[in-house]
Amino acid sequence: MAVNDDLKNLLIQDLQQLRELTDVLEQEKACLSASDVRALQDLTSEKNRILSAVRERAKQKIHCLVAMGYKPDHGEPSRFIQSAGMSDLFDLWKQADAAMRHCQGLNEHNGRVVGHLQKRLGRLTDIFRGATGQQKLYGQKGQHTSVSSRTMLASA
Repeated sequence: MAVNDDLKNLLIQDLQQLRELTDVLEQEKACLSASDVRALQDLTSEKNRILSAVRERAKQKIHCLVAMGYKPDHGEPSRFIQSAGMSDLFDLWKQADAAMRHCQGLNEHNGRVVGHLQKRLGRLTDIFRGATGQQKLYGQKGQHTSVSSRTMLASA
């Protein structure tokens, strides 16, 4: 039973930290729209700290599940928990999974915003360099690549 309690405590800690991560991601979204770079740096370090703790607990959760009889090659842990009849653990697992997916969606959104800001900055940099007349090609992943063709008239 101690392993069940350990897993339950780990899931409760995950839920608490995933709520914190949701708040951090919402603040990050606000800072991105306000272009507040200093606050973004602080939020990024906070986000990394939380994610590091979540990753560490994920390892601990797997160890707990293996101690309970779970075999990693037999499917998802949630199925094992549900089939073992541990409804309280299954509910916590589902809540933690939903919170993680919500955080992942927020992070992907913020990542798209950062990508758009980087593209805009790249275009502005091209304008400052006077390279706006260069042709652009798309790479395999949709990124822009400048194509320059220089004709050398003479060399010294």
